[in-house]
Amino acid sequence: MLSAVKLVTLVVSGLLGLPAVAAELPGQAGPTAALLQPGELRLTTRRTEDLFPDGNSIWRVELHRGDQRLASWRAASGIARQQRADRRWSPGNAAPLPAGPYRLGTPEPWGQDLWFDLQPRFDTTRSALGVHRCYPGTGCICIPDRADIDALAAWVRQAGIRELSVLN
Repeated sequence: MLSAVKLVTLVVSGLLGLPAVAAELPGQAGPTAALLQPGELRLTTRRTEDLFPDGNSIWRVELHRGDQRLASWRAASGIARQQRADRRWSPGNAAPLPAGPYRLGTPEPWGQDLWFDLQPRFDTTRSALGVHRCYPGTGCICIPDRADIDALAAWVRQAGIRELSVLN
């Protein structure tokens, strides 16, 4: 249940056209029994116009059910100077992931972290792609915050999410 302050913040944000603070999204910290209800979940990532302090683009990994955004985690993909480089046919150039659909693997241990394998569902020469915790991103989807990647991993495991779409 939302507190009165959070509810007012969400209503005012909506009226002013401002995005809700990610921490106030219902699935931000991971799934709950109520959120694991039947219905198609959609996992996407997109580059925003916002920048990290060092100039790298802020990406968002977002979870939706229908039109409802359940969670939104900050991420990076590609380094600052390569945001507009060829993303589909130039492996190793530190460009962001190419736009399109990917098969998403289940989270696996990767050193002290997690790795989610990504397999493009389109033609590309890029390989060894994934989602993991790092910063900056050099071609994968990098989620710098440990709590965020843990929440994403919980969603992928418990809801059986097996696809991610890179939108832009």
